[in-house]
Amino acid sequence: MTAPVTQKAPLMPDKTTAPMDTGAVSVALSDVSMRFGDKAVLKGVDLEVAAGQFVALVGPSGAGKSTLLRLINGSHRPTGGSLSVLGVNPATCGRRALQRLRARVGFVFQQFGLVGRLSAMENVLMGALGSLRMPRYGISSYPKELRERAVANLERVGLLDERYQRCDTLSGGQQQRVAIARTLMQEAELVLADEPVASLDPNASVSVLQTLKKLSSEDGFTMICSLHQVELALAVSDRVVAVRQGSFVHDALTSETTEEQIRAVYEQQGSA
Repeated sequence: MTAPVTQKAPLMPDKTTAPMDTGAVSVALSDVSMRFGDKAVLKGVDLEVAAGQFVALVGPSGAGKSTLLRLINGSHRPTGGSLSVLGVNPATCGRRALQRLRARVGFVFQQFGLVGRLSAMENVLMGALGSLRMPRYGISSYPKELRERAVANLERVGLLDERYQRCDTLSGGQQQRVAIARTLMQEAELVLADEPVASLDPNASVSVLQTLKKLSSEDGFTMICSLHQVELALAVSDRVVAVRQGSFVHDALTSETTEEQIRAVYEQQGSA
């Protein structure tokens, strides 16, 4: 349940967008639509995300946020419009070209996607499998350079001491940190996160998002993160894009966005 607001902000699209570096655009969508049968999930949306920008994607459940992320990583193909991800159109990629693109795009899931019986270290090393010619079994079978990188990435997310602990014995927040460290092994240029803190308690949610913000700033990768927690979205992002019923109804710098504007998106969805 969202907190009441005394005055609702208008839900017309806000054209005050973050400044773009025309020489470095990570994601560009033009009039992109997506339908599943008779249901229009996205309705002719336009979006440009500059390299290195942290974008919070907010909006009610079913608004189209997850579909948008899956279009960007090539899991879905749009029914209309065009898109470019790191200079490549995933909708026109063959299997190998799409694999090469996905190696440059990390994805952090709500449910972590870890192998519970394996250690944190083993799960992190799995993030480098795309760069190896054959599957690996056990920590010692990975090259020394990858093992050193895995240790360094676990230290960056604050889990060095837990590196040999089974993932199914870790807390939810710790498991999400392992998933983030695994994504770091890709050395991705773009990271997508789909409700990465939805299953975490408030303290763990803040910690995980602060970690993502810190890493994106340090490494310079672009971040698009879907969130329901309005306060967290405003705290960590450079820019906020709000989605309601498949359309963008707000797109502005975080510094120019109020909590009331974003909460109004949720409230009017409920009355639509």
